[in-house]
Amino acid sequence: MLGIGGAWAANLSLLESYRPLLLGVAVVFLVLAWRKIYGASAAGSCTPGTLCALPQTNRVYKVLFWLVAALIGLALLFPYFAPLFY
Repeated sequence: MLGIGGAWAANLSLLESYRPLLLGVAVVFLVLAWRKIYGASAAGSCTPGTLCALPQTNRVYKVLFWLVAALIGLALLFPYFAPLFY
C-alpha cells in the first residue's frame, strides 16, 4: 500500500508552485490556534461545566496542536533534508 500511495503522491508535483502559499496559510492558522489554546482570553472564555473547561479537553487540544505544529515544521524543513535520503 505504501508503494502505491507513494507513486500517486509523486504525481502531485503540480502543487509544488503553491507550496509557499499553503505553508504560509498553515503557519497563520497555527498562530491563531496557539492564541486560542494558550492565550490569556482562553482561560476566561470557558464557563464552568462546559467542554472547554475540562482539563482533559485542554490537554488533548495541546497535544494535537503540537503534533500538527511538528508536522508543519517537518513540511517546512523537508526540502532541505530530502537530498540526504537519496
